[in-house]
Amino acid sequence: MATGKKSYPRATLRKIVKAHSRKNVSRGVDSLVYLNYVLFIEELMQNATRKARNDGEKHIAAKDIRKVTMVCLHSVQWGTFAKLTIV
Repeated sequence: MATGKKSYPRATLRKIVKAHSRKNVSRGVDSLVYLNYVLFIEELMQNATRKARNDGEKHIAAKDIRKVTMVCLHSVQWGTFAKLTIV
């Protein structure tokens, strides 16, 4: 049976989170961080698509992503993704 490729390096992600937070990291934290990352990218692409369509573009360009990045980061900072908060 062939093993599939992992979607993200769990050990590396755990080391990064632990180094930046300077706290112990429980078992499921890396999964939650990855899910928050995926939600952020999805919201970023939805907002960039909306921006491109409002500007009359057929394709998403880097400028559209740059213009909506701060909006997405602000929503993450203020808890839009509160469903995945770590207790």
